[in-house]
Amino acid sequence: MIPPPLLRTLRAYVRHAPGLLGKPWLAGHLSDYLKHRPLMATARTRDGAVYPVVTGDVIQRYLWLFGVWEPHLTAWMRSRLAPGDLVVDAGAHTGYFTVLASRLVGPSGRVVAIEPSPVFHQALTANIDANGCSNNVRTVNAAVSDTPGRVTFYLERATNLGGTTSVRPRTVEASFEADAAPLPTLLTRKELAAARLIKIDVEGGEAAAVRGLTPVLNGLRDDVELVVEVTPRTLAKQGRTVDDVLGPLLDHGFHTYRLANDYAAASYPASLRRPAPPVRWRGPVTEMSDLVFSRLDVETLPSKPRRPPSSSRGPFTTP
Repeated sequence: MIPPPLLRTLRAYVRHAPGLLGKPWLAGHLSDYLKHRPLMATARTRDGAVYPVVTGDVIQRYLWLFGVWEPHLTAWMRSRLAPGDLVVDAGAHTGYFTVLASRLVGPSGRVVAIEPSPVFHQALTANIDANGCSNNVRTVNAAVSDTPGRVTFYLERATNLGGTTSVRPRTVEASFEADAAPLPTLLTRKELAAARLIKIDVEGGEAAAVRGLTPVLNGLRDDVELVVEVTPRTLAKQGRTVDDVLGPLLDHGFHTYRLANDYAAASYPASLRRPAPPVRWRGPVTEMSDLVFSRLDVETLPSKPRRPPSSSRGPFTTP
C-alpha cells in the first residue's frame, strides 16, 4: 500500500515537476495502482474545477491523477472558444467538458449539455452546480439520434463508465433506457443558430447523430466546428461505416482534422507539456479517433478561431 501522503507527492511530481524524467513510467504505475485500489476523493482539475471521484473508473482516475481528461481536446477547446460562444456537448457524461466550456464562454456564452443516463445526468447537474456554472448551462436528459424513440444503453464494465453505449457489448454489467431525438429537436432554433462548437461523443451513435443533424448543416454558423469521436468497430456492428459520419459533413463544406488521443496513462505527461493541434486528415479512419470538422481549409487548425463578418447563415439566422 502506498501511504496517502506519498501518493499525493508522486502525483504532484507527475503533474508539476519540470521535464519528463521517469514520468511516463510513474504515471502508468500510479494509474494501475489507483485502478485496482480505488480511492474516493475530490479531484481538482488544472482549471480549478472540482469533482468527486472514485479512481476505479478511468475518467475519474485521470482527473485525480493528472487534473485533465483528453489533454489534446482540452487544449484545443481552450484555444478555439471565446466569451459569448455557444457550445453543444452531446454525450456530456458527468460534465468535464461542459464545465470547461462554461468557463471558457463566460457569463455571456451558453452551453447545452446532453446526457442520456439518468445517473450521469444527475452527476452532471451536481458538478455544474458545484463549479458555479448553472447560470450559463442548460442540461437535457436524452440521447442524440436521427429519429425520435426509446433507446437501450449498456455498460460493459464499471472501470470505464464513459464507454456506455447503445450498441450491445459482449458482456453487460448494467443497462437503462432513454428517450432519443435528433439534435435539431433537442436544441432551440436560437441555439442552433448560435452554435460555435458541437461536440458529439456518443459511443457508437455518431452516424445517427450526424444524420439527424444533416438537414440543418447549411443553417449553422459559417465558423461552426464539430468534434466527433468516431469508432469504426462499433459502427461496423450496426452495419455502418466511417463514411456514414464523414460523408454528410464533407458534402456540406467541412474539412476533416484529427486530434491526437492516447488513453494510456504513460502518454499524459508529454501530452500535458505539449498538446498537439488538430491536423488535416485525408487517410482512412481505422481506429477510434477524435475528428474535428471545420470549414477552414488549412493543414493545421490555428490556435485562435476565425471570426467571419457574418456569424451565421441560412434559415436559423437571428438578429
